[in-house]
Amino acid sequence: MATGFSFELKATDGKARTGVISTPRGDIRTPAFMPVGTAATVKAMLPESVRATGADILLGNTYHLMLRPTAERIDRLGGLHKFMNWERPILTDSGGFQVMSLSGLRKLTEKGVTFKSHVDGSRHEITPERSMEIQRLLGSDIVMCFDECTPFPATEEQALESMRLSMRWAQRSRDAFGDRPGHALFGIQQGSTFREQREESAEALKSIGFDGYAVGGLAVGEGQEMMFDVLDYAPDMLPVEKPRYLMGVGKPDDIVGAVKRGIDMMDCVLPSRSGRTGQVFTRRGVLNIKNARHQDDPRPLDEECSCPACRNYSRAYLHHTFRAKEIIQSMLLTWHNLHYYQDLMQGMRDAIAAGTFAQWEADFHAKRAEGDIEPL
Repeated sequence: MATGFSFELKATDGKARTGVISTPRGDIRTPAFMPVGTAATVKAMLPESVRATGADILLGNTYHLMLRPTAERIDRLGGLHKFMNWERPILTDSGGFQVMSLSGLRKLTEKGVTFKSHVDGSRHEITPERSMEIQRLLGSDIVMCFDECTPFPATEEQALESMRLSMRWAQRSRDAFGDRPGHALFGIQQGSTFREQREESAEALKSIGFDGYAVGGLAVGEGQEMMFDVLDYAPDMLPVEKPRYLMGVGKPDDIVGAVKRGIDMMDCVLPSRSGRTGQVFTRRGVLNIKNARHQDDPRPLDEECSCPACRNYSRAYLHHTFRAKEIIQSMLLTWHNLHYYQDLMQGMRDAIAAGTFAQWEADFHAKRAEGDIEPL
């Protein structure tokens, strides 16, 4: 197991947990939301601005970075942290999800996956061993084992075959990862929406032994209700004393529902991607800055928010800059959305520590149900 990497549970409230993941590059407060820095950048943000929102850790994307600028180049230039000017922890995904989403361009075998680059059509292979090598070259603090992300919907037979392949790959990932003090390796539970498969997967992962465990194969189109059904039991199958990471989630109410069910870590492109398309997350739900109702509105996006967009700019200005396709709107709305997500995480951490999570959750839903402030 990774030395210099540990997880301490500080408090629980129902199934909701708060704690600290310690790494040589700094502590990660849980529940944690990881902004996604796909190509070694959180789009439209400076790393210090991402940190200012409250983020303790970023996610980097193995698939995109291996293609461009290449893991070998990043390694020669001093590793991903130095390359992108982020000295705090980084988690890298294994490339499995991207490979699933490229199913038209790929060929899957027991050995691994061969695929064509979406950038230039060149041919590449990712195996569990190659995924571990790429993530080692990048120098990430938390490495994900290579898995096949089971698409949805899948028949029971397809899901079982996919899950068992992922478990064989998990063992190969563990073997190839070796002993890397200060770096952690997480296993990924698969099994789609089938409880017995989730159980089998969890048992296989526990017998291999990992520093943390992810719930994979959700947020791939099954819908919130079905996702919550799986999360009602899947996290309980994983070790209590290790961090639990739900991959690729999600909307604010997805995140709250996941934390309520025992999840410690999440990541999603939603706050940053939405910022670039004019979608804004606030305590009163989602608003669209491109709507004409904002064009004469001198008020902030969210009067309770302390981000620069809310402190210094009006809805009217943000509406104007969005319409005019000015780059500053991507910067400000992304900053706001990431700040909102980190406020959400801090609110949950405080509520769990105080034993008031149920009340906090009720208030969260009630406030969102009010909808946006009345137009002027």
